[in-house]
Amino acid sequence: MYRIQKFNQISVKGLERFERDRYEVATDIAQPDAILLRSHRLSPEEIPDSVLAVARAGAGVNNVPVDVLSERGIPVFNTPGANANAVKELVLCALLLSSRGIVPGIAYVDGLRGVRDAAALGATLEAEKKRFRGHELLGKTLGVVGLGAIGSRVTEAAIQLGMRVLGYDPALSVEAAWRVPNQVEKMENLQSLLAKSDFVSLHVPLLEATRNLINEDTLAYTRKGAVLLNFAREGIVDTAAVAQFLDSGYLRQYVTDFPEPNLVGHPGALLMPHIGASTAEAEENCAVMAADQLIDFLENGNVRNSVNFPTLVLERTAGCRLAVSNRNVPKVLGQVLSVLADRNINVLDMLNKSRGDLAYNLIDVECERRDGLRDAILAVDGVIGVRFVD
Repeated sequence: MYRIQKFNQISVKGLERFERDRYEVATDIAQPDAILLRSHRLSPEEIPDSVLAVARAGAGVNNVPVDVLSERGIPVFNTPGANANAVKELVLCALLLSSRGIVPGIAYVDGLRGVRDAAALGATLEAEKKRFRGHELLGKTLGVVGLGAIGSRVTEAAIQLGMRVLGYDPALSVEAAWRVPNQVEKMENLQSLLAKSDFVSLHVPLLEATRNLINEDTLAYTRKGAVLLNFAREGIVDTAAVAQFLDSGYLRQYVTDFPEPNLVGHPGALLMPHIGASTAEAEENCAVMAADQLIDFLENGNVRNSVNFPTLVLERTAGCRLAVSNRNVPKVLGQVLSVLADRNINVLDMLNKSRGDLAYNLIDVECERRDGLRDAILAVDGVIGVRFVD
């Protein structure tokens, strides 16, 4: 039986994926085979030697010590795209909120609780509504930075609203490119997109290359009166620079799901409490996806949507399966195969892939000679982990 330790509240639909006669899932489990979490900040001390994999029901893994787990040959899974629709809908909401005087208008009406005469209330609203006049999205230009699972959906929705859509993504994959509508105008660089957009929506991961992507220098290219939306990650935007451009009136509004103290209460900032993926549907989708990936890894050794391991899927045929992780250096796989050959163990099927400093192998072999095999492979210089996937 596999043991799964969970942190946080995980959607029941996700937990139901673990068959009760094969899996034990609980918050307090000694020597778990895998860890399933959402927002819990996982420390290295919370990861016993028994752990084979960690899965986060969400896209970001900044709460997981990925480097530590990589050193130990442990894959970290996430769920890209599972909450994409939820975030897309919130971005559309942000576009509308920043275009019309909805938020200040609601606050104004809420302040009229003392007015009890309907005629007086109607007259007051009629006289004051011009204060909350906005603009329509139809015909405006939206620049989308990052055209992955969420960004591509945002472009499609904006086109349906009648907006002109510009896109920029220097790391666009072939798979992601297929999802982007052909009406999206591809920009060669960020500066061109900023200069031509009435609204700019950010949808890139937080990497060293994207940290403070929006800063004083890049904001200088922004069209005067533009609106900046950040529903990607907190560190992508230098909020000190944003505050400066809001104060000068150059930037009309900043809408984000990642409030920072220097912008709380700022009249040009519309701040949301990190609710991009806070829908029942998104939480269910993330939990189901994370559970399925853990199950496939534990039972078959397959790796899908890992942030540190290569994607590797090998269909089960016959024999016993070995899963071997190793440093991505020459001759390791050859030495592993030599160990099998020295023991007259026939290889039935295999697949090997690498990613960065790590390599991962699934090797289906004849089952007769197991004694001491795991230890013999572990003794190969560069091998990090070995297990039989039964």
